[in-house]
Amino acid sequence: MQDASLVLRDIHQPVAPAWWPPAPGWWVVTAIVLVAALGFVLWRRRRRERQRRIAGIFDDTIRSADGAPAQIAAMSELLRRAARRHNSQADKLQGSAWLEYLDADDKRHPFTRGIGRLLLEGGFRRDAHPEDVSALHALTRERFIEWMAK
Repeated sequence: MQDASLVLRDIHQPVAPAWWPPAPGWWVVTAIVLVAALGFVLWRRRRRERQRRIAGIFDDTIRSADGAPAQIAAMSELLRRAARRHNSQADKLQGSAWLEYLDADDKRHPFTRGIGRLLLEGGFRRDAHPEDVSALHALTRERFIEWMAK
């Protein structure tokens, strides 16, 4: 039998592990997350800088053109260059086919139904209104940056 003189003690749970320092696996996870976050931030900064540089090229080219017809012609030329980069056959389109191509991704259809129609005959008109030219500038600048930044 058992001896009654044995001293029995309660079973003690081991001490809970300390939260600091974390296990090596957590260091690896933290490093991966930090590298991914840094990569994302650098990618966004590079993309933003590229868009800023492309916008500067567009604005400098338009600014160097004298008069509204020359500015409209320069916008059309820059859009054709960007379209060539987007699709190698796009710069050969003429007339309404060209405007439809410019509207392909936009449900508002600003080129076929809006101020973008000025690209067709605006380079040959002397009486282009400055408000129309500035609205066309904003529209073509947006599309140019979108296509060149890809």
